[in-house]
Amino acid sequence: MAEPEPPAADPASDTALLSRARRGDTTAFGALFDRHINAVYWQAHQVVGDAAEAEDVAQDTFVTAWRRLDDITIVDRSMLPWLMVTARYTALNAGRKRARLRAVPLEHEPVDPSASPAEEVDAAAVSAAIDSAVSRLSAVDRRLFELCVDGDLTYEQAAAELGMTHGSVRNRVSRLRSRLRRDLTQDGE
Repeated sequence: MAEPEPPAADPASDTALLSRARRGDTTAFGALFDRHINAVYWQAHQVVGDAAEAEDVAQDTFVTAWRRLDDITIVDRSMLPWLMVTARYTALNAGRKRARLRAVPLEHEPVDPSASPAEEVDAAAVSAAIDSAVSRLSAVDRRLFELCVDGDLTYEQAAAELGMTHGSVRNRVSRLRSRLRRDLTQDGE
């Protein structure tokens, strides 16, 4: 008696759809989007607390998923755990960015009311020099500067967001800080 054939893989499973999406099938990715968008949206909403921002975070999560299809790990036959973690970190990053933007003083408000005009001019010159030095960095190093130096992300979080290893982020941030110090010292001479 012949052994029964194993059941065929469900063509609508996350595993099958992800496999097709990895081969460029946008319809399969659309099916994954439709299947998981509500859970991703509510995860984002739980973190950011704002409907419009949660929509942006959910969209960013799926853009990240599309860019990193080969990095997605299936857990218990679902890609939802990967999406939920990505949505959470994306939402936390959005919250930090929003907090930084709120912390930036308006142009007409003095940064420090006790600062003299000369101190304000000096502070503006330093800020402009930093902006100039950062603009000369590579795109990846500029992003690392935004995330780890100017922002609040740990090397591990930045590595997860950029698809890099912790060690490479640590090394690149160290090098970019040294380069910025050198560039700012040379500009000031």
